[in-house]
Amino acid sequence: QVQLVESGGGLVQAGGSLRLSCAASGRTFSWYAMGWFRQVRGKEREFVAAISWSGGSTSYADSVKGRFTISRDNPENTLYLQMHSLKPEDTAVYYCAAINTASIARGIREYDYWGQGTQVTVSS
Repeated sequence: QVQLVESGGGLVQAGGSLRLSCAASGRTFSWYAMGWFRQVRGKEREFVAAISWSGGSTSYADSVKGRFTISRDNPENTLYLQMHSLKPEDTAVYYCAAINTASIARGIREYDYWGQGTQVTVSS
């Protein structure tokens, strides 16, 4: 069992930056590939970024490529999402998720554990 707690969300103006964190506890963090997803009310949850258990491989949705960076600190059991050049369309609840595999996963249904989410609001 892995417990995930996101933090770092908030209100920011368009063009600004935020860094989200996801603190993990329970099983060994480095055994899990991790991902960030986001969801707007009334819409399906969508993939944002993923990282392998070593941190050596990453993958991004086209909509955030070049603006967002996913990273992890395994000794600190923490996942990050650095977001730059934020746009109003980035407004959503952001969730971190864990899957007990080494490689990257982009599909929502592949993930085993989810955090409770953190709200990001980008004003125009």
